[in-house]
This record gives sequence, C-alpha cells and structure tokens, in this order.
Amino acid sequence: MHTFTHALAPSTLLELSYSWRLVVAVVLGVVMGVERSIAGKHAGLRTYGLVSLGSCAFTLVGVIAAQQLSMFSGINPFQIAGYVVLGIGFIGSGLAMTGNGQPSELTTATGIWVAASVGMLCGFGLYVLAFAVTAISLIVLVLLASLERILRAHNGK
Repeated sequence: MHTFTHALAPSTLLELSYSWRLVVAVVLGVVMGVERSIAGKHAGLRTYGLVSLGSCAFTLVGVIAAQQLSMFSGINPFQIAGYVVLGIGFIGSGLAMTGNGQPSELTTATGIWVAASVGMLCGFGLYVLAFAVTAISLIVLVLLASLERILRAHNGK
C-alpha cells in the first residue's frame, strides 16, 4: 500500500512544470479581465484571473490523474473539463440574470466562460491556443463594442 501511494505522488519537477501552466492561465485571465474592469463591470481582473486559474487547476487534476492512474480504465481528464464548463455556466447564469428576470451582464458572463476555457487550455499545456483565445476574445470585447456603439447610434438605439 505504501509503495502504491508513493507512486501516485507527482515529482517536484513535474509539479514545477505544471505550475507554469497555472501562471500562464492566471496572466491570460487577468489580461481578459482588464477590458471588463475598464468597462466598469462587476467581474474584472480578479474574477477573470481566478476563473482561468481555477479552470487550469481542475484540468491539471485530470491530467495528472490520467497520467498516474493510466493502468485504470475509468480515469478521463475530459470529465473534469466538462464539470468545469458546467460550473462556470452556473456562475455565468447568476451574472446574466437580475432580480427582475431581465438579462444583464451577458457579455461578462460569456467572457468568464471563455476565461475558463483559457484556463483549461493552459491546464492541458496548449499555450498557443490559450494565447489565441485570449487575443480573439479581446478583439471581440474591444472592437465589437465599438462597432455596437456605432450601429446603435446609427439606428437610434
């Protein structure tokens, strides 16, 4: 029993390499949250950073479990990823609805959902995709907000 539990403990070097994934995830989440903070939204730097970090950490649990317990057929890191998506959906739905039942903060809620995907990408070590999603989300948040303002002004809304 002692040998089995010792075999499950990840090496310090492995944990350090995974720590880099956590750092990248939180930095990218914070970068995404900057725009929301500037826009004066409830969820900003800290929320986005923590969502991305938490998503990365949960993904790493799945990755490490899959690696260390590969001799068992029931371990699947994608199950944890699916639960992250589900949990972030609950957070987003809370942001998206106000007390009167009218939608509010929909962009922030969807941004948090995307921040969770950035964390998961970092957890799986897919840094290029994580940077791409961050860049694309900022383009959507910043450039399309300007386009929305122009369209609303043009249409009188």
